[in-house]
Amino acid sequence: MNIEASGYIVRYGSTRLIGEFTSKGLPELPRNAAVIIKSDRGHEWGEVLSPATERVKSFMKDASVAGRIIRLVTDDDYRQRDQNRHEERNEFLGCQELVNEHKLQMQLVDVEHLFGGERVVFYYLAEKRVDFRELVKALARKYRSRIEMRQIGVRDEAKLLADYGDCGKTVCCGTHLTEMPPVSMKMAKLQKTSLDPNKLSGRCGRLKCCLRYEYETYKSYKKELPPVGSTIITSKGEAKVTNQEILSECVQVIYPDMKRTIVHKKDILEVIKKKRGENPAKQ
Repeated sequence: MNIEASGYIVRYGSTRLIGEFTSKGLPELPRNAAVIIKSDRGHEWGEVLSPATERVKSFMKDASVAGRIIRLVTDDDYRQRDQNRHEERNEFLGCQELVNEHKLQMQLVDVEHLFGGERVVFYYLAEKRVDFRELVKALARKYRSRIEMRQIGVRDEAKLLADYGDCGKTVCCGTHLTEMPPVSMKMAKLQKTSLDPNKLSGRCGRLKCCLRYEYETYKSYKKELPPVGSTIITSKGEAKVTNQEILSECVQVIYPDMKRTIVHKKDILEVIKKKRGENPAKQ
């Protein structure tokens, strides 16, 4: 199959940035191929996700070209990456010493040493604005590289440091998520999950992002069901709705003889009385 693409979609950087990178003069690159790219930050290690087809780019928030692919990685590149990781450990400890020396109210979270060494990025948490100008000067003198200080939130911290979630899989923010979706307790209640904060919270301490994934489906299915308290007519007679089983598109009902059963929405002949004060169209 001939796929027209100007390049490839590549994931790169500690925060899993995603962008389109051109690939002039290179052979066809398979998915998950490790490559060296040139971004606006410098030379970086990247992972090929897919060809940059028009359909793929239509799903991206920013479809502009982010840079170019230099080459597939070599054995020397793997050795350089290992060396960079060793440097990151030293840079983290060195920055922490300087933070303490300057008495700055910030918590150092992680450090990213770009593959090409053009830049060292320090990620930190802080409740208030931090004047780190003197810190940056000291770090630049110490490591002889361009220094970038980037303030992050607790969800970004999990994206950088967390490994596995309660489901046993790698955390979503560290794999496929490019943005942190808004999540509320309303979503958990609609899906009838446990309301125990310890079970609803992810590695970041906030509500789990996965509560968002099926929310729209739940809302859509719920609109098709009579609300709890409604009186309906089935082939077996009149009954009152006592509960909704949203994903199975069923309701639990009780008949006048106190018999309880489950009825699918297709078996509901008529809704003759809705719960007072409730509009089933509103969620």
